[in-house]
Amino acid sequence: MHRINVNMPESSREDEEMTVRQQRYQGHQSSNNIVSSISKFADDHLTLVRNISTGLAVVGVIVIARSIKLITTFHAVSEIPARFIERNVSLRGKVHSITERGLKVEHVPIYLPVLSGILSRKQGVCTSPMLVHLAGVELTPEGREWLHKNLAPAQTVWLKLISREDDRLHCLVSQSRERSMFSYCVNEEVLRLGLARSAPLVGVRPNSRLYWRLLKRLHRAEVKAERKGRGLWKEDSLWERASKAVGDNALFRLMRRIFKRT
Repeated sequence: MHRINVNMPESSREDEEMTVRQQRYQGHQSSNNIVSSISKFADDHLTLVRNISTGLAVVGVIVIARSIKLITTFHAVSEIPARFIERNVSLRGKVHSITERGLKVEHVPIYLPVLSGILSRKQGVCTSPMLVHLAGVELTPEGREWLHKNLAPAQTVWLKLISREDDRLHCLVSQSRERSMFSYCVNEEVLRLGLARSAPLVGVRPNSRLYWRLLKRLHRAEVKAERKGRGLWKEDSLWERASKAVGDNALFRLMRRIFKRT
């Protein structure tokens, strides 16, 4: 039997390799032409490209900021996302007034140049104060007077969100000390001065770390006021205690009535 030769001639193999090389070269040239065209367009329209890039960046920042409520103004307690309270986010605000139920505070969002102006025009300039209660604190009348003196209207405060109860926020309220870079917690300050009593922490789980951390801070401030006899913990002097004891004595009251008759 004759054997069939299936090997291709050398010339056909070389022609095929040449064709493949030409196709690769043409493809490479085509890619280079596209890149060159894009580069030339970018060079010729540099301002337009920069404007488009800036516009895309601005849009991206707006989308991100809106999605995380970074520059959103909250007009009511119900508008604050639940995750803000769960994570104990701090919000900036301006004191509006002080009432029997607590502080009225206007929310002031984080300011971002250009973006804040655009969104404020879109949302409108109408602001509504939110009711804020000092978490874990029961104010005395003297404590309320102290707030009137130390938290003036339009003063900036920071609200660390603890819990929400109907139309009221329970917060740790902080403000900067006068002529100082440092801030202090108003909740602790009124307890430290004996202008308030510690109260149950509303909306905080008793077995949580947050509950015990806050309880420890507030209790420490209250104990300091009690030890130093400040405010409601102030003790009467020896003379005042003796006078009160004599005045409450039944025999002394009887003798006083007899002397009045005579």
